[in-house]
Amino acid sequence: MIIMSVDLGKARTGIAVSDNGENFAFPKGVITEYNTEKLVEKLCLAIDEHNAERVIVGYPKNMDGSVGSRAQECAEIAELIKEKSGKEVVLWDERCTTISAHTALNFTDTRGKKRKQIVDAVAAVIILEDYLRFLKTK
Repeated sequence: MIIMSVDLGKARTGIAVSDNGENFAFPKGVITEYNTEKLVEKLCLAIDEHNAERVIVGYPKNMDGSVGSRAQECAEIAELIKEKSGKEVVLWDERCTTISAHTALNFTDTRGKKRKQIVDAVAAVIILEDYLRFLKTK
């Protein structure tokens, strides 16, 4: 099954997709969109384009595990994606994924505009890799 992950941001949303065997996660780009309705439409187009059967949405809990306003916004967007796409949508704890993405980009010496353009896609890859590991060990 192909699984797509989404790292929701205020302006940029990263997307990653697994292979059919659910072994690898590949970055598929970033959607720049401020309007929630348009973002959901674009995400649904990406779901169809990549033939994703399940969507993993990053759920940014606070470090103490509580749910803040941003996590609530992400849950609401996840529900809109589920309603519009008809696909299974799973909220996945994404604490520290953006920090991990920046660390990974430091190792590749990716800087400036290029870094800003891809960090959200890298974060989506990290979310998806974590979810795929979970599937393999459950």
